Amino acid sequence: MGAFVHLHVHTEYSLLDGAVRISSLVSKVKELGMDSVAITDHGAMYGVVDFYKECVKQGVKPILGCEVYTAPRSRFDKDARIDAEQGHLILLAKNNQGYKNLMKLVSTGFIEGFYYKPRIDMELLEKYHEGLICLSACIGGDVPQALLNDGYNKAKELALRFDTIFGRDNYYLEMQQNGFEEQKIVNQGLLKISKETGIPLVATNDVHYLNKEDARAQEILMCIQTAKTIEDEDRMQFSTDELYFKSPETINEQFHYCPEAIENTVKIAAMCNTSIEFGKLHLPEFDVPENRDAFDYLKQLCEIGFKKRYSEDEKLRERLNYELSVIHQMGYVDYFLIVWDFIRYAKENKIMVGPGRGSAAGSMVSYCLGITNVDPIKYQLIFERFLNPERISMPDIDIDFCFERRGEVIDYVVQKYGKDRVAQIITFGTMAARAAIRDVGRALAIPYAEVDKIAKMIPMQLGMTLDKALKLSPDLKQAYENDHRIHELINTALLLEGMPRHASTHAAGVVIAKEPVTEYVPLYQTDGNISTQFPMTTLEELGLLKMDFLGLRTLTVIRDTVQMVEDNHGVKLDLDSLEMDDPAVFNMIGAGDTAGVFQLESQGMTQFMTELKPTSIEDIIAGISLYRPGPMDQIPKYIRNKNNPKSISYAHELLKPILNVTYGCMVYQEQVMQIVRDLGGYSLGRSDLVRRAMSKKKKDVMEEERQKFVYGETDSEGKVIIPGAIRNGVDEKIADGIFDEMMDFASYAFNKSHAAAYAVVGYQTAWLKHYYTVEFMAALLNSFMGTPSKISQYVLECKKMGIQVLPPDLNESGEGFTVTGGKIRFGMAAIKNVGSGIVKQIIIERKKNGSYSSLPNLCERLDGRDLNKRCVESLIKSGALDSLGIYRSRLINSYESIMDNISHARKIKMEGQLSFFEKGSSSNDGMLSINYPEIDEYDFRLLLAMEKDMLGLYISGHPLSEYENDIKKWVTLYSIDLMTDEEKEDLTVASHSKDGAFVRIAGIVTDIKTITTRSNQLMAFVTIEDLTGQMEIIVFPNTLEKYGDLLKPEFPVWIEGKLSVREDEAPKVITEMIKPIVKGEGFDVSNKKAENKSNASRLREPISRYEKTKPVYLNNVSEQKAGNNAGYCLKVRIPDKTPEKITLAVISLLKYFEGTTTQVYLYCGGKMQKNFRVLYNSALQEELKNLLGEINVKYEKKPVRIKG
Repeated sequence: MGAFVHLHVHTEYSLLDGAVRISSLVSKVKELGMDSVAITDHGAMYGVVDFYKECVKQGVKPILGCEVYTAPRSRFDKDARIDAEQGHLILLAKNNQGYKNLMKLVSTGFIEGFYYKPRIDMELLEKYHEGLICLSACIGGDVPQALLNDGYNKAKELALRFDTIFGRDNYYLEMQQNGFEEQKIVNQGLLKISKETGIPLVATNDVHYLNKEDARAQEILMCIQTAKTIEDEDRMQFSTDELYFKSPETINEQFHYCPEAIENTVKIAAMCNTSIEFGKLHLPEFDVPENRDAFDYLKQLCEIGFKKRYSEDEKLRERLNYELSVIHQMGYVDYFLIVWDFIRYAKENKIMVGPGRGSAAGSMVSYCLGITNVDPIKYQLIFERFLNPERISMPDIDIDFCFERRGEVIDYVVQKYGKDRVAQIITFGTMAARAAIRDVGRALAIPYAEVDKIAKMIPMQLGMTLDKALKLSPDLKQAYENDHRIHELINTALLLEGMPRHASTHAAGVVIAKEPVTEYVPLYQTDGNISTQFPMTTLEELGLLKMDFLGLRTLTVIRDTVQMVEDNHGVKLDLDSLEMDDPAVFNMIGAGDTAGVFQLESQGMTQFMTELKPTSIEDIIAGISLYRPGPMDQIPKYIRNKNNPKSISYAHELLKPILNVTYGCMVYQEQVMQIVRDLGGYSLGRSDLVRRAMSKKKKDVMEEERQKFVYGETDSEGKVIIPGAIRNGVDEKIADGIFDEMMDFASYAFNKSHAAAYAVVGYQTAWLKHYYTVEFMAALLNSFMGTPSKISQYVLECKKMGIQVLPPDLNESGEGFTVTGGKIRFGMAAIKNVGSGIVKQIIIERKKNGSYSSLPNLCERLDGRDLNKRCVESLIKSGALDSLGIYRSRLINSYESIMDNISHARKIKMEGQLSFFEKGSSSNDGMLSINYPEIDEYDFRLLLAMEKDMLGLYISGHPLSEYENDIKKWVTLYSIDLMTDEEKEDLTVASHSKDGAFVRIAGIVTDIKTITTRSNQLMAFVTIEDLTGQMEIIVFPNTLEKYGDLLKPEFPVWIEGKLSVREDEAPKVITEMIKPIVKGEGFDVSNKKAENKSNASRLREPISRYEKTKPVYLNNVSEQKAGNNAGYCLKVRIPDKTPEKITLAVISLLKYFEGTTTQVYLYCGGKMQKNFRVLYNSALQEELKNLLGEINVKYEKKPVRIKG
């Protein structure tokens, strides 16, 4: 053991406070010649497993601990006047029992004691002190605070109490030398207490950053945490730069007067011997009926399912038995029964369950149990991709449930296995490159525009880091080297990049344990959700059962559509029995009619489908797999081979049965496994290991595998273990080439099992849309209730398809969107201020006693319930009472008096008299007794404005309808173009959403917010409503002064400007010009600003048309060697008389491969344009040559400019 051990250290998991990376910390320990170190993050144990593994990896002894917060009184006391401040204690685990107790203490701090911070109290310490060593902590500790505020005697009394709880030699008084004046006072008091009581002393340094010079970075980190800037005088800060990881020599020098405090660090480290066990399963046991053997029960369930799915095919039964044997051998029998059970519960309770996701769809056992609904035989899916007997790892079955009822399934699991054995899972948001720049820039008080400019110099590629960006972006490097502020900005961001920024609850992950969860992991609580403090991957390593209960909106849409079809047409649909081979459905997809179709509705995917023209479910599976970073460069080849089967070629005949389903293209991970098996002679389990190794691209491992794949492997006696490709009749050179291709492809190949499951859902939604369009669109609209932008988007889609969407109606509307006579009727629950409770009452009363004949009739029948004046006013304004035949203007001016009269009449009626409106008649219609005011109906525009206010969008008309032809002619951007697609997963961004691009929009002003700038000038944020939705424009002072008179509510205007795209907010338009919309009046096409849309060259129109639909891909194409071709350009010439279809295809390709490194010189119509930059690769060049001819496509060095 060394001469000193750091026992008080805050890592990056002291979120936005500790600036010490775990890997760097352990390396520093080694560098300083130390052999042990502790982790003591604030209030939580988020990082202990990562810390433990890194220490073991580097040969350092890990000491697991936490700096817990203590409550002034009980952990249950939460009075702001008394309990807002917390104390601190350092707790270190001596042994595994102490580690378990530490987890219980930290968990209880979150679950029971949270008040500003997770707090524990004396009662908990007395209960869970065994196996723990306690240090009195920094100057924020209970004893130090007592010394500073309550007097020596109080501090001594408290120290003795802790000493009693933990026992002598398990409680230490913690001394520090870190530059705080208060610490000097505390140290003197601690020395005195120790001398009088015999409680030992220990030296620590409250480490918050690794090196002394990192103090500034830690200060900035705290500014990010507290939303302050470095210029704020009231910011939280340390008045010292001494909280770094000091060497033993420095500590010896600082504590020369108290050597025993240093010696005790070594003594404590020697006492702390905790081990974390990985790989041991802690699966809950499934309660098998009648105490039967779990494996026999699983086999019985599979046999029942097998007969249902496959009848009596003995060859397939062999695979089932093989899978069962692997599951049994690996100890996962209970796992499958647990999953089967909660899916059975869901189906029995009519909760929609998805067909599967992930590699689980490759399992026949899963298919026979009904866990998945994708036939692994039909789609050639591989079990070993899911569960590999040659690689011990937890199976991973993620399940999609109906969006609205997912919680019911989780509740069932909690009830069945116990509340203390089930928890959700934590996830950490980290500071990526651009986010780190923005966070640090805010903290350094650098103007946003400058920070934004620097952030946008970082290429938008997956896996991009600041280090990579400095090498790839000359502009970024120049700013870094030439501007001292930017230098500090980037240096600080480099220190903080990748650190966890915040903790949250995983959207779907749930862990189920054999014992209470706190026996294995600490717990965290936020917003009432109890989660583990370790993320998903760590839980798997610890042997805990983790699964995803995902809520999939599409399943809710399918459920509602099927129900509406049954209600409206008397047809009971069984979507699980669809053959998925209907040409009409594929034609619809190929025509681009994919709005609402699962996985296929994003702009880029729609464009891809129109080019692909799918003819089978295999095309959809391939499409889902190809449309993502990496495989995208296979798309042109896939389309070409599909359309021209003669162009398909195989390096060897053995590849044909593997790749023929994808027209000779390598698309799936399973294909890599099959090639390794069929050509190299590997087992499927071993082939999955090779696929994984390939994706990691470890050179030495790959060269060894190449030898085995090509030449095979024999044991010491010459027995063939792996035959190798040559023994299987493959030429050596061809085998090498195939291996190279697999190497290039394996890192981004997609899991076919996952794609197949999602393709099934995609086909089902497409089938429903094609055959029951109105019901499908109504269900789709219902799924987005409460999201006006999406409702507006799909209402617009309905109009395009000729489906009329009707306003809400008192006598026809349901709670949500319904179908009536081939039209969609708006639901009353979507009306502002009208809750679902009163809507249900309106519908129940209507069904029971018939339609409502008048407003008085409605009010009287629902009097005394939840029908208040605000609700009635909203019903009137929305148009829900229009069918009663009375002007809205008259109803608005009468409803209050009507409701007051009915309330009065009810009182009279209670005294035995007749209804105020009945007047002795048995009729329910009180219209004869109401004299509405003789006033005209409101102006049409006002009626529309009311409708918009109540429904969130225009239904019966639009204020811009009279200008629609002009708008279509001149507008370059609609609000719908700026909407993000939920399924994009941040991999793409719309190409028309380029920062700084010229745009022209048309709309009416719906909201104006003005602010005063620092220079005391007014600027405005204006909400504009166009034909498709809403967007925000920014009007700076000079522009506002010039055009401010035109920014009037409901006034139709043209707006020209530039698009501002920031990743942390929705795109906005920076306004440059505003003018009124005058019917028939257009724009001067010679205006340079309008050139993007109006240039008459043949190329421009295809570009603008394309930009409405095509995304820019943000990935780094596989063949692209970043930075190697910065001095090259791609020259493309589109000859005169080139068909427009070819021109579009060229633009399409340039968009597919858009990037930052290679300039494109595009020659067309006698002009040269430099609109495009691409991530160059050979696939792009070959496709361009196929379209334009080799002579018109050149890749060569950029022309050199000679300065005069």
